[in-house]
Amino acid sequence: CKIYPSKLLPPSSTIEATSLVVVFESFDSLDFVYAKSGDIFYNRNGHFHHDDFIGKPYGCKIRSRNNKGLGFVFLLKPTPELWARSLNHRTQIVHELDSATICFNLNLRPNMVVCESGTGSGAMSHCIMRAISPHGTLHTYEFNEMRAKTAAEEFKMNGVDHLVNVHWRDVCGKPSKSDVGGESEKSAKTLTNDLTFGSGGFNIGQSKAHAIFLDLPEPWLAIPHAAYTMKPNGTICSYSPCMEQTQKTCQKMKEYGFHSLKTIEVRLQEHYVDEVRMDCVPTSKLPRDMNISSYVPGAPNSSSSTLENDQSGHKKSALSADKNSLQVEKVAKKRKLCARPFSMMRGHSAFLTFASAGNKTYPDPNSSEA
Repeated sequence: CKIYPSKLLPPSSTIEATSLVVVFESFDSLDFVYAKSGDIFYNRNGHFHHDDFIGKPYGCKIRSRNNKGLGFVFLLKPTPELWARSLNHRTQIVHELDSATICFNLNLRPNMVVCESGTGSGAMSHCIMRAISPHGTLHTYEFNEMRAKTAAEEFKMNGVDHLVNVHWRDVCGKPSKSDVGGESEKSAKTLTNDLTFGSGGFNIGQSKAHAIFLDLPEPWLAIPHAAYTMKPNGTICSYSPCMEQTQKTCQKMKEYGFHSLKTIEVRLQEHYVDEVRMDCVPTSKLPRDMNISSYVPGAPNSSSSTLENDQSGHKKSALSADKNSLQVEKVAKKRKLCARPFSMMRGHSAFLTFASAGNKTYPDPNSSEA
């Protein structure tokens, strides 16, 4: 069999022609380019020629050729997280916090077969492919033809097309525009080159998928097809923004033998980390106050000489106490690395529902027997 290397990260640490490069413009602004000799990348920082990219290592700093070289960008090696922050959003995407939680709870491992319904912009697809490479297969489904074609082209340009099969298909089984217009599935197939067209189900056979991820407005309609496609003890995840969607999905999962259901919501609490000057707890013994005068007014043994001695002793002890206190302060002031949470926190993204399939097999919902 053909052995495919893992291509989610470029194998070379040097930028080559046609390499995908993530351009870091600022903390909250990232873009991407495919390095091509003769092209120019324009942004607010200046004009950056691709010829300056080629041959440079990832992570380097490139200055613009105009504006006297004052503008600069960083060229980063692409990862699924950086790709999610720089890609062109065709739909709402699954951000890195939710995607990491999904991959962990689905128990994704190399060489697994995974189904994803709702390709969208392809952000979650790249995270799944990184987890199942180098010999795994991702079947991703998108009901919109244009988004399916665009995603297939991006996967090819990013060098991960050997890990994914893009399907133009509605797994929920709703009639598509082609079906409403009277076109047959065969005629629709001829219009989509390498894409497969269909409606209802995942169309890969019974008990073929190790895990399934659903990002759909009505995920409960896809549960019967998921029960038919999943292997025994496989895992499924449903990504739903509303609690009503989650409740309907959980009820349908129980009907089809799914168990160990759990629904979680992940919130990101960012912290600001910096070095600050803080007063540490003093560890040295504080100087004892000896400024107690022995002079007692009206006492017969008191004299002016003893009063002067006491006053001079008081001044000396006060000076020594001041010096000791200054020394303690100098020792106590230290720079420490501290973290504090930001006052603002990212709001609700979605409810993640996870479940495990049982050992019972279910018939194909599209068959006449079902």
